Amino acid sequence: QVQLVESGGGLVQAGGSLRLTCVASGMILSTSEFGWYRQAPGNERELVASLPKGGDKLYADSVRGRFTLSRYYARDNLELYLRMSDLKPEDSGTYYCMARYKDRDYWGQGTQVTVSS
Repeated sequence: QVQLVESGGGLVQAGGSLRLTCVASGMILSTSEFGWYRQAPGNERELVASLPKGGDKLYADSVRGRFTLSRYYARDNLELYLRMSDLKPEDSGTYYCMARYKDRDYWGQGTQVTVSS
């Protein structure tokens, strides 16, 4: 199994920046993909950025060029970052970290991002 804990959300003005952090623990070396998703009220959860194992980073068209996904392997866990710049009100929502292990998706509890205009 994989455990995920997100942090870093908050309230920011349009044009501002935030960095989200996801700490992943458990079977992280066997995880086939990590990613960030977001969900706004009344909308479905959507992919923001993902990192398949051995593959290239993938970004949603709406965030490409503004958001950057990176990772850092610590001794017992992995830290997954989402650097968000030039934020827009439509970027508001709950951001979730995802890990895919043995064809099952694991999710964190989410962190709220609110961008004011």
